[in-house]
Amino acid sequence: MRKLFGTDGVRGVANTYPMTTEIAMQIGRAIAFLVKKQVSSEEHNPRIVIGKDTRLSGYMIENALASGICSMGVNVLLVGPLPTPGIAFITTGMRADAGVVISASHNPFQDNGIKIFSKDGFKLPDADEAVIEDLIFSKKMDTLRPVAEEVGKAFRIDDAKGRYIVFLKNTFPRRYTLDGIHIVLDCAHGATYGVAPHVFEELGAKVTRIGVQPDGKNINHECGALHPEIMADLVRKEGADLGIALDGDGDRLIVADEKGNIVDGDRIMAICAEEMLERQKLEKNTLVATVMSNMGLDIALQRMGGKLVRTQVGDRYVVEEMRRSKYNFGGEQSGHLIFLKHNTTGDGILGALQLLIAMEKKQRPLSEMTRIMEPFPQVLQNVRTVKRIIPEQIPGYSEKIAEMEKKLGAKGRILVRPSGTEPVIRVMLEGEDEKLIDEMACELCEFIRHSDRH
Repeated sequence: MRKLFGTDGVRGVANTYPMTTEIAMQIGRAIAFLVKKQVSSEEHNPRIVIGKDTRLSGYMIENALASGICSMGVNVLLVGPLPTPGIAFITTGMRADAGVVISASHNPFQDNGIKIFSKDGFKLPDADEAVIEDLIFSKKMDTLRPVAEEVGKAFRIDDAKGRYIVFLKNTFPRRYTLDGIHIVLDCAHGATYGVAPHVFEELGAKVTRIGVQPDGKNINHECGALHPEIMADLVRKEGADLGIALDGDGDRLIVADEKGNIVDGDRIMAICAEEMLERQKLEKNTLVATVMSNMGLDIALQRMGGKLVRTQVGDRYVVEEMRRSKYNFGGEQSGHLIFLKHNTTGDGILGALQLLIAMEKKQRPLSEMTRIMEPFPQVLQNVRTVKRIIPEQIPGYSEKIAEMEKKLGAKGRILVRPSGTEPVIRVMLEGEDEKLIDEMACELCEFIRHSDRH
């Protein structure tokens, strides 16, 4: 059983277990221990990058992590507030031995988290996370304390933001320009506030900025990718061509067309996949998405001559499948978009640039381009339970699902999964008849609630 790590690093309310400075210091020591085992001192002095988003608690966790790493004789490169994909880029670009992100992504400001990248810029595999937990709780590191000149140093990398901006601009071909394009940009008062506006403006766009005044407590609050309706409303009022909403750590993207209609990750993936198929640049003509992506995406890809491969929920599982099967594009309905040719993790700014390239090529407004995919009606409901439940172990559950699937036929599906962080069962139904799937979702949720009470 995992004691610290969940599906995306360690996460919790800041200054309460496990997101305490004491645990952060131990995580820092454990990462440094792993790095020193993998790097010979003759090769180079080991270095670990630390970056963060704009949360108030980022200061204390950053210092605790850095202290832990230095105490094991490894140097630290501090980059300050920078998007998660920017930290992955800096880790590989500076040939560091690992990268650490202090962020709780789209969560409210009182939460925080720690995510770790290997030296290749990919998220640390489960096996290495298990080793870190073992090092911390077995106290194996207690006797391993370098002294005197053997302790590490911390260095601040002042040009990290500029390096990342240049990298992003270089993913946008020089033959295209954003001259004459008006973008409403919402940075969620998060890690992209000092990067994203410069990228789009330097490529020629007129940018109306919102969510660019972080105070440590307003990250993700009624703004950004979680609340794109504010950005979408401003697109309508300003007569802009496009709205871009990023989340607190900059690894996901939701957009709005020129009419203010919100466009999710599925439709963005469909547009970008078509553009890549036309250039014969979509590896094996395959897009990777999770089980949460709409069936309309499958149908759109089939019509284009491509196919969809699904993974379990979580962008790390999308990336794992892409690497295992040598695919180069994938993502999630929630807006994580992974272009492996350019970066190793979801990148909201990069995803927006790839969408803009497709728009520039077609010379059509986004509202027309989104017609490439017609989503099926989808119902999502949560069932909070008294105790943790494995749905498959509920008496009569399999028969219930089989009966419902028969009723839905080939043009519908059911997904039931337990939350990885709380006693909640998530129920999702898709189908052509919205009234039918709504009734079926309510029936299935009540079935689960009844089993929880008995």
